[in-house]
Amino acid sequence: MSAAPGSSDEPAFPADAVEVGRVIGAWGIKGWIRVQPFSTDPQALFSSRRWFVRPPETIGPKAASLPPLLRITHAKEHGDGVVAAAQEVPDRSAAEAMKGARLFIARSSFPTAGDGEYYWIDLIGLEVVNREGHQLGMVTDLLDTGAHSVLRVRRPDAAPGASLDDSERLIPFVAAYVDDVNLAERRITVDWGLDY
Repeated sequence: MSAAPGSSDEPAFPADAVEVGRVIGAWGIKGWIRVQPFSTDPQALFSSRRWFVRPPETIGPKAASLPPLLRITHAKEHGDGVVAAAQEVPDRSAAEAMKGARLFIARSSFPTAGDGEYYWIDLIGLEVVNREGHQLGMVTDLLDTGAHSVLRVRRPDAAPGASLDDSERLIPFVAAYVDDVNLAERRITVDWGLDY
């Protein structure tokens, strides 16, 4: 028997919640959901059996009926996505009602990254400096080119509303250019010039 919404037995939405995927539909007839993960490696989805739920950005009448938490009983990769079963989704109708729901997991439950590996969420907001100590900007996002990731760095002198060409630098996130990532100091040191 699950706790009633809002009861003290229900875990609170975590302060370190990270959106990791979205429900794209039902899978099968037994209440499984299809999930589009926001990462090519969906290990964060498999690292937790508690997926927190928020309605889609465009809230419709079904948003009030979404469970705030899914207690996952089974999850596996399927094609380019993930399929999962949860206690709160007993049948196909309930799974179809979940379509569009955003899924969150506590960052603290992510698997530990390997040496020299980083989660994108941990890199966003870090200051980027070059070997000479000049500030290049702050990481606002990353791009996945297939071969490697690219840091999108907002220039510190960029005017509000400036075009992307005038406001950001793109720096390949590869060992040839990245000397050090210091999460404790929230800084990335790169071999990159101010005029690049």
